[in-house]
Amino acid sequence: MEELAAAVELSAGTVVHHLKRLEAAGLVASKVRHPYVEYSLRVERLHALGRQLGALERAREEGAVLPGPDGRSIPAFDAKVLRAFVVDDRVVSIPAQEKKKLVVLRHLVGRCFGEDRPYQEKEVNERLALVHPDVASLRRYLVVHGLMTREAGVYRRRAEAGGRE
Repeated sequence: MEELAAAVELSAGTVVHHLKRLEAAGLVASKVRHPYVEYSLRVERLHALGRQLGALERAREEGAVLPGPDGRSIPAFDAKVLRAFVVDDRVVSIPAQEKKKLVVLRHLVGRCFGEDRPYQEKEVNERLALVHPDVASLRRYLVVHGLMTREAGVYRRRAEAGGRE
């Protein structure tokens, strides 16, 4: 006990108090070996608690809304992704993970192609170049993910693409 107390720079009494609280929560097990008490971490219980906390966080994020780059409320996950990948209204990098990439692409459709009209490839390139230098990849991703259509070099946003940023 004294070694643990010294390592965490707390008194032995404080360490015992917290160990008893951890034991009551099922995270620590104790065994009396007179004149001492041995404590051991219940790793399986700690893993289970971590999974429960992760599930709670995911559930909270799925239902929560936060302000997006333009101030409008959007799902918390989307806001978190956009904070990570969009800085000063520019895409700093294209996410590799598909779920995050879709969030960024939906944002780009709303930002760059707000009007429901045909866009020539040159105009698509010009608009995308304002937010990221790799316009060819962005164009391809927008079409592959069904956010825009392309026919004979003419692009058009899909009606449902602008519904959620």
